[in-house]
Parts: sequence; structure tokens; C-alpha cells
Amino acid sequence: MRILLTNDDGVDAEGLTALETIARALSDDVWIVAPAVEQSGKGRGITLTEPLRVNRLGEKRFSVTGTPTDCVVLAFGDLMPGKPDLVLSGVNRGHNVGEDCSYSGTVAGALQGMAFGVRSIALSQSLERFHDEVTAHWETAETYAPPIISRLLAQDWERGVVMNLNFPARPPEQVTEVEVTTQGFRQIGEMHAVRRTDLRGRDYYWMSFRGEKQDHAPGTDLRAMDDGKISVTPLHIDLTHRPSVHDLKKVLGGAPPKAVVA
Repeated sequence: MRILLTNDDGVDAEGLTALETIARALSDDVWIVAPAVEQSGKGRGITLTEPLRVNRLGEKRFSVTGTPTDCVVLAFGDLMPGKPDLVLSGVNRGHNVGEDCSYSGTVAGALQGMAFGVRSIALSQSLERFHDEVTAHWETAETYAPPIISRLLAQDWERGVVMNLNFPARPPEQVTEVEVTTQGFRQIGEMHAVRRTDLRGRDYYWMSFRGEKQDHAPGTDLRAMDDGKISVTPLHIDLTHRPSVHDLKKVLGGAPPKAVVA
């Protein structure tokens, strides 16, 4: 089995080292194509207005001056000798749950693999607190990801689905359960901009999260992280809200309207 690895934390990230450990428990044909620098929060962004540079770091290891999506596109189209059998993206430093999934570069790497028709999995390791001094329990992902992935690969997936794995901020011996979850959503207002002033009196902003404790719904990926469980969420890229399609067909369709409704 040929496995492609990518991430959004950059080619030198500790999580990518953990991901390589995970991949080598499954195969000895492991390729790495990852961003040269951190691309967190870039989502499914692709680089269109400047060239991409590739640096070969080893026989099967490359860095790219672009996003996770750029990396997967280049891996499939140019850097690998053939199509991989599996794409693994991560292991992200910090979980990717709830609305994180919509702007996560980690999830985006997996989505691009899926777009090319290859089964793809995003992996993230939760933190007690998102701060440089906090060390992630990489050993938790390393311990449980290989057997979970092997079981996922033994199942049939519907086309267009990626698996989103999140490991709790606990050492392996304190993790007692895996839960198949749905994508949860936080209360509005957690993301905000922090305004600061530079030495010349000009304002600038840092995007931030309030990190307030919330009571998340049972069965969601957010609640699984709260409860110290491993979360496995099947995601897909279809953003259509089908109940609304049904409702809108009652008022729109056929010849375009010409009168404004009061």
C-alpha cells in the first residue's frame, strides 16, 4: 500500500513525525509532501497568483511553498511515480472538530485526496490548552491510529467521504473509548479579532478564539473531545442543505419571476 502524507503545520512539525510513525505501521511505501511553513486555517485554499517551489528533502520527502491542497495536487500530478492508495493528513497539533473542519488545512488535505478518488483520512491530536508550552500527547495518536485506520480500510466507503479522526488530550492509557460522531457546532462568537497597537500607533489584529467552556451535544465530535474519547467522523464536501431545496421548490422554479413580492 502506497501512502501519501501531508499536513498544514509544516514539513518540520512534530505531528508529521507522528504521522510517519503511524503510516509505517501500515506500510513501508510512505511518501511525504507537506508545506514548507505552517498553513493552519488555510482550508481548501490553492495558490493561483504566484509560483510554487518544491524542495526535495529525501527520496520520498518533499516540501512545497504552498497549501496542503497544493501539496496533494503536486504529489498526484508530478512528485509521485503513481497514484497512492491512501492519503493521511496531519497529525494536526490541536483538534479539528465542529466548524474547524470548514477552514482546517488538515481536513482540506484529506478532501483533496478524496477529490482524486483516493480514500483519505484527517488526523488531529487535541491539546489541554493551545499554547507553545503545551506538549501534545502524540503517543495517543501513534498508539490508536494504526488499528483504527486498518479497520476503516476494511470497510466500504461511499464516494466523496473522508474520515476525520480526533484524539483526545490524554495519554493512551487514559483513553477507553472510540465513538463514531457527527460534526458539532460551537455557540456563535467564539472566534473574534483581538486589536492591538504597534509602536507607530497603528492598529493591527490577531484572530483568536475565546475558548469558553460549553456544553456540547452528545454524539458530536466536540463532546467526544470533552469526554476524552477518540472521535471518528465521516465528512463530505456536499454543502447543499437538502430540506431547503425542497422548501424553495415551492416558491421558485420554472419561468423567472418578474414582480417583486411586497
